[in-house]
Amino acid sequence: MVPSPAAIPTPAGRLDWYRQRLTDTGSVTIDAAVVALGVSGMTARRDLDTLEALGEARRVRGGALAVGPSPFRTRSPLNARAKVTIAEKLLPMVPTSGAIAIDSSSTMACLANVLVAARDLLVVTNGLETFESLQSRPGIRPVLTGGDRDERTSSLVGPVAEATARSFRYDVVFLSVAALDTGLGGLEVTPEEASLDRVFVAAAERVVLGADTSKVDVVAGAPVLAVEWSDVDVLVTELAPDSQRVRALTELTKVV
Repeated sequence: MVPSPAAIPTPAGRLDWYRQRLTDTGSVTIDAAVVALGVSGMTARRDLDTLEALGEARRVRGGALAVGPSPFRTRSPLNARAKVTIAEKLLPMVPTSGAIAIDSSSTMACLANVLVAARDLLVVTNGLETFESLQSRPGIRPVLTGGDRDERTSSLVGPVAEATARSFRYDVVFLSVAALDTGLGGLEVTPEEASLDRVFVAAAERVVLGADTSKVDVVAGAPVLAVEWSDVDVLVTELAPDSQRVRALTELTKVV
């Protein structure tokens, strides 16, 4: 139901509504704001632009995302269809034997969900959800890094996690990141997460980065360099490599 004019919140009230949605779900859409607040799409866009200018949101097509660390349960539903597409493209890159690493991202948790069996594959992860989902899969031995659980992101990080990650050599490391900077590489929201990514990269024969295109050059809230383009062997997105959205990335690394 569209609110009556008298019920339409003030500008400050609207911003509070957006903030609550971003806190609760990690994202907000313009369409949802139009329905809930009774404002025009143009007004909703201006409101979200204001929040982005305040450093409280990251504008994406059709709405905005919360900036800063967010727990797995908040990140997991975002861009779910894109993540499934990425996981399906990643699956043929997973060897049937040897050792791989999968980070704690919700994108790579989708990969773990479709990885149903292998011949003799060791999978090291710092993601509790990924570790749990890989239990009892034929031919797959999941190993959890241990470490400190970061309440901001739900990831296992810190010295123990890094020591465990460093003790293996990986045929492939599968990573996702919070943002893709075409000038630098993959960025993360916390130094701890970025540090563990770098440990994985240093121990890998091959680095595969999977990220949806909403993260391209939208770096607010992701200030820490985790992986440089020179370290990335393949970038996997939900789009075709010849898409206009990823064309600039093909000059930096292989895109599939």
